[in-house]
Amino acid sequence: MPEPSDVTLVEGAIHNPADPRHFMTVTPADGRRVATIADRVIADSATALVCKEVGRSIYDPVVYFPRADVDPAVLVAIDTTTHCPLKGDTEYFDVVVDGERYAAAAWSYVDLVTDNPLRGLVAFDGSQVSVG
Repeated sequence: MPEPSDVTLVEGAIHNPADPRHFMTVTPADGRRVATIADRVIADSATALVCKEVGRSIYDPVVYFPRADVDPAVLVAIDTTTHCPLKGDTEYFDVVVDGERYAAAAWSYVDLVTDNPLRGLVAFDGSQVSVG
């Protein structure tokens, strides 16, 4: 198998151990990032990270918030998990705001495949949560 440096010229990229063509970068977000639902702030961070991933496609960037910067009252753990061969295993949460439940609207990586800083950070489904 080729070395990751033979596959991409992206400096600092983190590669899928089984497929170096599947990679991501994780960098600090520029400035403060805020997540809202129905005009209610559910996360606010000056130390969020942005994950940019390339696999079968070039995926939209995802903002990951430190858990301490997410309102814990809105996260309800659910019995849903997924596995990404690049990032690892997730836990999912419904987000509940003002009695309204948004299904599987947040996730967090709990078991990592690669050495990356995403463990325990919280990301939100952009189709349900506004992140800016």
